[in-house]
Amino acid sequence: MTMAFKYQVAMSLTPRDVLLVTLNHIDAIQSFVAESPVISGHVDNVYQLLITNYGKLSIGEFQLIRQTLLNFFQDMHIRVSIFLKDKVQNSNGRFAISTAGMVPYGSEPPGIIRMFSTEGEHVKTASFPSGGNYTYSMQQGSIELQGNRCTQLGTNMYAMNKPFETTISVPAPQQPMSMVREHE
Repeated sequence: MTMAFKYQVAMSLTPRDVLLVTLNHIDAIQSFVAESPVISGHVDNVYQLLITNYGKLSIGEFQLIRQTLLNFFQDMHIRVSIFLKDKVQNSNGRFAISTAGMVPYGSEPPGIIRMFSTEGEHVKTASFPSGGNYTYSMQQGSIELQGNRCTQLGTNMYAMNKPFETTISVPAPQQPMSMVREHE
């Protein structure tokens, strides 16, 4: 369980995803207790408390939470069979970080360097081969009750092929595997 938690925090694309992962947990609990109005009401209350206390945090505050959690778990390298089987963890217990995958909503895949003058004007652009196949996230995850979190992190990791896949994406254009190119 410790390594699953570490994995979910480590694979979060943005600091705010820590809240989205938590809300995915709350959504799952809500689905388990849906037939009990009393317990369901308590779960809704927990959701409201989470949104009230964490919904308006800045990206910097979420980053501090995420970094604190990762620092706490940094020396834990417990091997987990499902992670080993899915090749998301190496035999030494460290996570295998992919050089491809989803890029956060509103960002671009790696491989482009933009240079600006001291006045802030765009001067030139250079590109380099990123070595990965990236996809764009088409929307930001929702913190609404039962909203689309746009991440599978925090859901049942036994029910899917890859615990880090997101649900809304389109392929990003691949960077050519040639030398660094400059564009004026």
